[in-house]
Amino acid sequence: MAKSKIAYVCNECGADFPKWQGQCNECGAWNSLKEIRLTSNKSSGSRLQGYAGAVATEVQSLKDVQIEDLPRISSGMGEFDRVLGGGFVPGSVILIGGHPGAGKSTVLLQILCQLAKNNKALYVTGEESLQQVAMRAKRLGLPRDDLQVFSETNVDKIIECAQRVEPKIMVVDSVQVMHLADIQSAPGSVSQVRESASCLTRYAKQSGTVVILVGHVTKDGSLAGPKVLEHIIDCFVMLEGDHDARFRTLRGHKNRFGAVNELGVFAMTETGLKEVTNPSAIFLQRFDEVAAGSVIIVVWEGTRPLLVEIQALVDDSHGGNPRRVALGLDQNRLSMLLAVLHRHGGLMLGDQDVFVNVVGGVKITETSADLALLFALVSSFRDRPLSKDLVVLGEVGLAGEIRPVPNGQERLREAAKHGFKKAIVPASNAPRETITGLEIIAVKKLSEALVHF
Repeated sequence: MAKSKIAYVCNECGADFPKWQGQCNECGAWNSLKEIRLTSNKSSGSRLQGYAGAVATEVQSLKDVQIEDLPRISSGMGEFDRVLGGGFVPGSVILIGGHPGAGKSTVLLQILCQLAKNNKALYVTGEESLQQVAMRAKRLGLPRDDLQVFSETNVDKIIECAQRVEPKIMVVDSVQVMHLADIQSAPGSVSQVRESASCLTRYAKQSGTVVILVGHVTKDGSLAGPKVLEHIIDCFVMLEGDHDARFRTLRGHKNRFGAVNELGVFAMTETGLKEVTNPSAIFLQRFDEVAAGSVIIVVWEGTRPLLVEIQALVDDSHGGNPRRVALGLDQNRLSMLLAVLHRHGGLMLGDQDVFVNVVGGVKITETSADLALLFALVSSFRDRPLSKDLVVLGEVGLAGEIRPVPNGQERLREAAKHGFKKAIVPASNAPRETITGLEIIAVKKLSEALVHF
């Protein structure tokens, strides 16, 4: 029997310890240490011997390293390629996560069925049978002649099959059900997920195969499994959207070959996910008569501007503690802006219920929506609708000052392109050249901005 070594790995940060303890010394999380067993035999090393493309490297000067532009493999979907940074890079490992029913398996099956026409592709399923995969492809009307499929959960057998087929792109669905025979723990545990992902990553690097791993998410929406899983892979994207919603958003959280925080928008149809080339037009579908509490903001997602609608509802509170609900925005920032509005805007909402929503399920993480959010709150509280052709952007400080936002010129041009006539912006973002058809109102303080309300 091979000797095994026991270690305890933090499920939050990936730090390991020789013995169990209640709190992780690295990240401070409680009860996050899980036991893993690592065998001392040479099976994990021998399983990687003989991979094509394994080359011994030597120490070099950084200036002597030859830089080659790797030809990317297009997925066939412009929005998917945008999030990846231009397409699949040979030898890269991509992790895609999302809630059940978000469309992870559907979009990957669509991509592989199209890529299989000109590239060898292998779809490995561990959660579904081959018949289920074939039925989905038939229901979506996808070509099924060239795609190779394989149903297996043992990583060693998957690697052996990949060595025979030699695909250029391989999907493993999902990494939580994969296992290695020499690790004595159940599939989905910290040790199994960690070692399975490591073996598949080494295979991808040494063979030049694009490996796409499908991952599960927890109740709070974060990726399930050890945190070290996100450090192993090259690219991590999250497919967001409820199963009953029409639109899905693909957001990049990590990308070694492109920009992060890129956003791709898709629409769920009967034939699978279809890319939305002009998402601003989708999120700007407003009624002819604009209600109070609605305002348009231009957010910057990755490398492009995106126009979305922010809605606010302020109503009398009938309980002792007024409610503060924010969907698509940071709830702590909402509380801070309410305090700024009271101190520097002279508007007290302490006895009011406040509900804020970003239309279309978009999540705004930047601070450029501060001023627009305050305008929506004031509009709802006073029951005075804002102009339909008004766009607002700007960060609000604790002293009531309006701070500039990055890429202000591009945001204003995008607003003018969609027919907006007036924009309230920070004074530092006022364009030097006139933008045709767009009236610019530059403000420095919150009190100045509310005068133009």
